[in-house]
Amino acid sequence: MDREAFLEALTGLMAIESVAMTDADEAHPYGTGPAKALDYVLALCERLGLRTENRGGRVAWAEIGRGEEIVGILGHLDVVPVGDGWTHDPAGELCGDRLYGRGAVDDKGPVLAALFAMRELQDARVPLKRRVRLIFGQSEETGGWDDMEYYKAHEQLPVFGFTPDADFPAIYGEKGILNYELSMPLAATGLLSVSGGDASNMVPAWARAETAAEDGPRTFLASGEAAHASTPEKGSNAISALMEQLAAAGVESPLADFYNRHIGREVHGVGLGCGFEDAQSGKLTLNAGLLRTLGDRVVLTLDVRSPVTVAQEQVSRAVEAACAPYGIEVACTESMAPIYMDRDGQVIRAMLDVYRRVTGDASEPTVIGGGTYARAMPGIVAFGPMQPGRVCTEHQADEYILLEDLFQAEEIYREAIERLANLEVTK
Repeated sequence: MDREAFLEALTGLMAIESVAMTDADEAHPYGTGPAKALDYVLALCERLGLRTENRGGRVAWAEIGRGEEIVGILGHLDVVPVGDGWTHDPAGELCGDRLYGRGAVDDKGPVLAALFAMRELQDARVPLKRRVRLIFGQSEETGGWDDMEYYKAHEQLPVFGFTPDADFPAIYGEKGILNYELSMPLAATGLLSVSGGDASNMVPAWARAETAAEDGPRTFLASGEAAHASTPEKGSNAISALMEQLAAAGVESPLADFYNRHIGREVHGVGLGCGFEDAQSGKLTLNAGLLRTLGDRVVLTLDVRSPVTVAQEQVSRAVEAACAPYGIEVACTESMAPIYMDRDGQVIRAMLDVYRRVTGDASEPTVIGGGTYARAMPGIVAFGPMQPGRVCTEHQADEYILLEDLFQAEEIYREAIERLANLEVTK
């Protein structure tokens, strides 16, 4: 692989701020940022000699090989907001053995690793019995996934494949994802205004509230440490810190009272009565990600990752029961069912074999709390790029990937794509 060309292409892609749905219109269905990222990647693919298709900006892909069937690689070009607290350039900065930037890990770096792996296979004229199609998503982080729904409705589905948007060695299951909006009248909160967080799937790094005082409004500010909502224990929740401040200052706030009693710093839903767990996927996780004043109401958004054997109704009943005494209304605004696949199936075993041969690591496949495009289509599993034991910085300030991991991911993807494209499937 031409590492210099790879890094040049990746830093160019990271320089495009591609937060989805901020300014979507008919010409840019996911916003101008994702559209620019898509145009950039398609132009790169054409320079590298790959076949491309663009379906009006709704979905696009690059392809190599021939054959009736397709191996699918599902990646996304959109990112979460940059947020505060960066000490390196979020548009891309090479520093020592690390590449910093929003999207370095999630998901621009892995997408281009897969792209350059495909380019190597094509340049080497490696025989492939199936076509290999890298599908570029633009709305993964928003949770809507209209791009993949459009693809499924109009295009040929892959027989199997992967999304390079999680961990190695391989992921055979993902927890359910539930978003709840808890709302109450602003007048009932004891506050003048309140806000916090940038996205529901991020541990909030900031929060703010105003309260009434004899000498005028009093402002409370809190800071935290961002992390991905699927691993809230790795961050520090600023909304939790804010609610603690309000209580310590003697502010009479039913909202703060509810929050401190039923959520607080605990990240497994125990205070809300939904602290479920199972042997397959471990404990439920809960992240209070967004706090907003919307007109005359305050809305708190919870991101819940539920164990694979737990039904949504169990979680909803518990949350509603905890909220009812405070007059808090509960709405489930997003529900993604868990996926749980055969860890000994041919696709996972093929990818696991490649990973172990390249790295020498005998780690076993796992279940995660994250939500990837593996849920979007049958036969897709999450595969890399994070190595076991590495610090995960996705959705955080100073997101980065180690160069050795990035280059090794490209090698793993190259061999895995060849294996999957030529896999003899047994029934």
